[in-house]
Order: sequence, then C-alpha cells, then structure tokens
Amino acid sequence: MAVDSAMPSPLGPPACEKDAKALQFIEETTRNADAVQERVLAEILSRNAETEYLKRFKLHGATERDTFKSLIPMITYEDLQPEIQRIANGDRSPILSAHPISEFLTSSGTSAGERKLMPTIQEELDRRQLLYSLLMPVMNLYVPGLDKGKGLYFLFVKAESKTPGGLLARPVLTSYYKSDHFKTRPYDPYNVQTSPNEAILCADSFQSMYSQMLCGLIERHQVLRLGAVFASGLLRAIRFLQLNWTQLAHDIRTGTLNQKITDPGIKDCVTRILKPQPELADFVAKECSKDNWEGIITRIWPNTKYLDVIVTGAMAQYIPTLDHYSGGLPLACTMYASSECYFGLNLNPMCKPSEVSYTIMPNMAYFEFLPHEPNSAWSTRGSAPKLVELVDVEVGKEYELVITTYAGLYRYRVGDILRVTGFHNSAPQFHFVRRKNVLLSIDSDKTDEAELQKAMENASEILRNFNTSVVEYTSYADTKTIPGHYVIYWELLVKDPANSPSQEVLNRCCLAMEESLNSVYRQGRVADNSIGPLEIRVVKNGTFEELMDYAISRGASINQYKVPRCVNFTPIMELLDSRVVSAHFSPGLPRWTPERRR
Repeated sequence: MAVDSAMPSPLGPPACEKDAKALQFIEETTRNADAVQERVLAEILSRNAETEYLKRFKLHGATERDTFKSLIPMITYEDLQPEIQRIANGDRSPILSAHPISEFLTSSGTSAGERKLMPTIQEELDRRQLLYSLLMPVMNLYVPGLDKGKGLYFLFVKAESKTPGGLLARPVLTSYYKSDHFKTRPYDPYNVQTSPNEAILCADSFQSMYSQMLCGLIERHQVLRLGAVFASGLLRAIRFLQLNWTQLAHDIRTGTLNQKITDPGIKDCVTRILKPQPELADFVAKECSKDNWEGIITRIWPNTKYLDVIVTGAMAQYIPTLDHYSGGLPLACTMYASSECYFGLNLNPMCKPSEVSYTIMPNMAYFEFLPHEPNSAWSTRGSAPKLVELVDVEVGKEYELVITTYAGLYRYRVGDILRVTGFHNSAPQFHFVRRKNVLLSIDSDKTDEAELQKAMENASEILRNFNTSVVEYTSYADTKTIPGHYVIYWELLVKDPANSPSQEVLNRCCLAMEESLNSVYRQGRVADNSIGPLEIRVVKNGTFEELMDYAISRGASINQYKVPRCVNFTPIMELLDSRVVSAHFSPGLPRWTPERRR
C-alpha cells in the first residue's frame, strides 16, 4: 500500500483503532525528538542521582545536558567492568542504577572471550514491549490482510546461567520470551503465530525446531509471513526441513508425534492439532524429495507475503540464499535493537535490504553520536571529540552510537557504526553500516582481528612440533553452507618435508582455533548448531604474494599494503580457492558450558 502524505496519518491510513494510536505515538515522539531527549536524560539523571557512579563524577543532582556532558566521560565496556563485576558478585548497593538490577543481558564477547554482561532493570521490559507494539501497525500500512492468517516464526530460547551473586545472565530475547510480557501477551489478530509458546520456550533446540516446523506445516495455508530473528536462523530452519522432512511427513500422515519429542508441554499442545492428514503428508514428501529446492518456501507456504528477518550488517551475506529459497520474496527488517538498549524501527519495512534505514525512537534512551573517523588515534582516555545530539546529526555522515540508559549505562559506546540517511520529522534515520572492529560473523557471533590472531597463534603452536609455521593467513565467513562456517586460508612454511604436518594434525589445528574463540562462537557450535566446523584451507606457497600483486594492480600502495585478515571480494576469493592444496575441518566440538568462567 503506497504511503500518501495527504492521508490522516503522515505514515498512512491505520488498519484499526489500536494502530491509529501507535502511529500517532510515533508521529508525536519523532516530531518532538529534542524535547523528548531532554526529558529522558533528566529522568535518568534525577532518578539515579544518588548512585555511586554519578556521585563519583560530582554531578550533584544536575540534570541539564551541558553539565552532564562536561562531567561524565564516554566509556567502553572495559571501563565499566569493575562495577559490573561487583554487581555480578552480589553487591546490591546503587552502583549504576537506583532501581535494582533485575538480571544481566548477555552480549557479544569481550577480548577475554567471555560474553559481556549488560545490567538491566525490570521496567526495561516495558520499553522493549512498547517498541514491539509499534512494528505491526507500521507493517499493516504496507501489507494488508495480515489479520487473516498467521506468522511462522522460528524463535528460540538460549542457555542461561547465574552470576556468583545469583543474578540471571541470558540473551535479551531469552529474557523477553520468558517474561509475562511475551507469555501472557493479549490476543492480536494481526500478530498470531503458528508456534506455541511451549515450543519456543523449550531449551532443547531440536525439540523446539521440530515442533515449530511441524505446526508450520500443519497450518501451511494460514501462514502469511515467515520469520526468525536473523537471516541465518531462517536458513537453519530450511536446512532442518531438508534433514527431517521424512519424519515430519510421517507424523502428519499418522497423526502421531516423533518419539524424540519428550517435552510434556510441547507434547500436550502439538497433539491437540496433530491428526492424520495423508494428503498433506504426500504433498510435503513430494516437494521435499525434489533435488531442486529453489522457491521451497512459497511452494510449501504459498500465501507467504514476506520474510521477516534481519538482513542488515553481517546478515546481508545471506540475502542471495534467502532469495533462492523464497523465490525473491520481500525481506522485511523491522527493528534495530541490542542487549544494551532497543533503539528504533524501520518505517518503510518493505524497502530493499540495501535501503533499510531505522528511525531512532527518542524515548528509548538518551542518544549521542561520535563522528566516525576510522583513522583517528583518539582513545577513550584521551581528549574526547565533541559528541553530536540526536537531532543535530548530518545526512551522509557516519557516527558511532553512544547511549545513556535508564538501567545505568552512561555515555556508553555501543560499537555500532551508523550512516544518516534522512529524518522522519526531527528524528534521524540511520543505515546500519557495521559493528566496529568485527571481522567474522555467521550468526550472533562477532570475531575481531585480535581474537582471530590469538586463535591463529594457539593453533600455530601445534605446528612447531613439525618444524612448520604459518607464513600468512586470511579468512572469510562462508555462508553458502548451512549452517555457515569460518574458513581460514593458511600459507605454510614446511622446513622439513619428511616431517610435515598430517591431515589429522591440521584438523587438530582447526579445533585449537575454535577452542580459542569466544563463548558466543562456541555456544553457536555446541548448543545452538548455528555455526559449522571451522575449516582451514592450505594454499600453495607464493599465494599471498600473488594476492599483493593483485591488490597493487588495482591501485594499492606497495608501501602501505597489508594482507587483509578477512576477504569477501569475489576475484580475491577465486584466486585463493584456485591455489588450495588441501582442506581440513575441526574433528570435534570445542568446550562450552552455560556457566561463566569465574
């Protein structure tokens, strides 16, 4: 449905009265973005005036922006770690927030390989729920009739642990799915899902995926949209169907549930809708037994209007595969959020993935923007550049996001690089460029150059016994396999050909690298099955010199040339792959447990 500026709401005609209120809220909040930001900061500072952190910087209860900016430094997670560790160990005094820290939300790994612990408070669930409540009213402007069917969303909870002080530590979506906000959400005809809560909340990933897929197949004609959080998650669901369609079809044919499904809650709710349907079973078997799976999504779920998945940032690498399986269905990116804070939403969710821009909602937190200068030597402890207010960013410029939250993060650098694409009223719209310093990513994992280098060094230790060393290396995230996996290209110097490392030794090197990577990566390998075994491809001697020659032929300076630690440019990939002499895979799983290292 086209958006007409002459319609009652500037965004378009609402589908129902509830939508009208949501669209009006978006308009009012974005129209008064600066005033909302001023109020949000004053609320955060006044309620947390007596916290240890704010008192340390002698704010003395001040709530105005200028005083805040002159006294409170910009920080990274490492700066805040001592305070977070005290809270994790059981200190309940008001260190960062006057409101009690209710739990920790786990984010991507630190340089030490552990997940970051982001403190949160109970009322943050209300703020997250508010942003969720705005998504369907916007989508209904573009896709009519979503109240006439259901969504097949593959949603999962992940492992959680407790800190020494007894607070839960878990991913933000696990926290949300286990909350009453999700479990007892009111009925909304525009947001009905095929997956029962019991299936989503089952910690066993096989039972959860199996039952969600089974329900989606049974109700295939009612499915109007398919989704997962990340594009990689939806592709894992398609791969799961490829591997398990025979048993799924058997269950549908006989009206009996796979004996591997032992969770009582799942068994109870699935058996209520499961009855013998031989025609449906024949259809599933016929479609899934074909060699060509192109367009499988629309073949099995013919009424699907769009896919609801994140395909910005590192997830953009999955777009061609999604297009293959869906026959080119629209890809909707609806919201922008992280463990630290929920930020905003896409007011044009049916746009092309390359054109996705998120409108920051100024009521979610206090936002500042650090002009992004990639070659700047400034550090957080040096003289800080001037941060820009939300309403003062400039179109076309890139910024790093800095947030101050109700839960007690003050001028915290999130690490996201954003480019301003325009404004909705006075609220800016941003294109997500990338995570700062991230080299490799398959799912929710984020591996930076320092971490990859450390993994390389640990794996190289194994080669010493064979008088062999790694001359040069690079990497890329291979998303053509499902699940995707890390590929590392090695050029080796073998000093004693009679004692060169064997296939088994190089396989061990793969596992040694995986053991060195962060806990988010290892959980993806061990518990979530979202990442495949790491692969090392050994290339011929002289390959990296050829790589340099190629770069110089394209204009690179011979004096400043550095081997890229990650590659994704097709001609370079083709050059590397044409020089591969052997390929090796991790022979087992790296060590991982839900418990944090003490």
